[in-house]
Amino acid sequence: MKAIVLYRSCSPEELKISEVPVPEVKQGWVLIKVKAFGLNRSELIMRAYEADAPYIKLPRIPGIECAGEIADPSDSNLIKGQRIVALMGGMGRSFDGSYAEYTLVPFRNVFRIETKIGWEELAAVPETYFTAWGSLFDSLQLKSEEILLIRGGSSALGLAAIQLAKSINAKVVATTRDKNKCELLTEQGADSVLIDDGSLKDQLLSLYVHGVHKVLELIGPATLKESTGLVRHHGIICSTGVLGGKGFLNNFDPIKDIPSGVYLTGFFSNYPTQVKIYDILEHLNKHKLHPVISKIFSLDEIGQAHSFMENNEANGKVIVRI
Repeated sequence: MKAIVLYRSCSPEELKISEVPVPEVKQGWVLIKVKAFGLNRSELIMRAYEADAPYIKLPRIPGIECAGEIADPSDSNLIKGQRIVALMGGMGRSFDGSYAEYTLVPFRNVFRIETKIGWEELAAVPETYFTAWGSLFDSLQLKSEEILLIRGGSSALGLAAIQLAKSINAKVVATTRDKNKCELLTEQGADSVLIDDGSLKDQLLSLYVHGVHKVLELIGPATLKESTGLVRHHGIICSTGVLGGKGFLNNFDPIKDIPSGVYLTGFFSNYPTQVKIYDILEHLNKHKLHPVISKIFSLDEIGQAHSFMENNEANGKVIVRI
């Protein structure tokens, strides 16, 4: 079968198709015929440098999610031809992932799908909407009429979060560093769009003098300390992304750096469930929400797809069709 195999960290241009055997089915794992998959920031990090880390066993087929059909259900209760999505749980990192015509995934990370939406649109849902859903409704406990600030609003995850927050009538303030993306954010439902140019606090407090109720922090540790000054008393910050390129906080003193009465949480998308995936797809259908797809590539264009996303040219999810 055709697959993209990482032998070491590399540039986007070095990603090429290899011929490898179709994975052999084993107990507790199911074989999936991949139809399409979405690109994720973590895959760019894996390709750029994390592949050389001692905890990554190479060679490895990357890809943390996919949409496809069951090719061999093994000993699971799935049936051949069943439409599914698969994501996380070590996919593309601890075991081979979705950058291939077939992938072998533990049954616990494979979820039945009843919707008839197309493969490319379905592939844009799993990781992005599961992360947005968990961040907003589990970690942040977002409620109707609350004011939500989304930092990194023009990312695929940010756009999904805007849609979901607006669907429950929350008020959304979205940030971007690129003035050209303001219209995109407004089209997705953002009530206000602010340019993250170093004056964010002044801009925000001129709109909401007491700050916002909730912050979805997708830039990550690079701006987390600043975000603690943007949320009102008893507000919550959820740190979910690393768009700022910084994964950890240095010299972080929780007593001094988190204001009294402000809560800090996060969301780790490694543990999806069938119930959550059903809930998300039902919610999307009920509110007629559709993922924003920036561009669709073929598998042999994977290098171009990585470059497109790495250069921040994408306005929405980047999809690869098999």
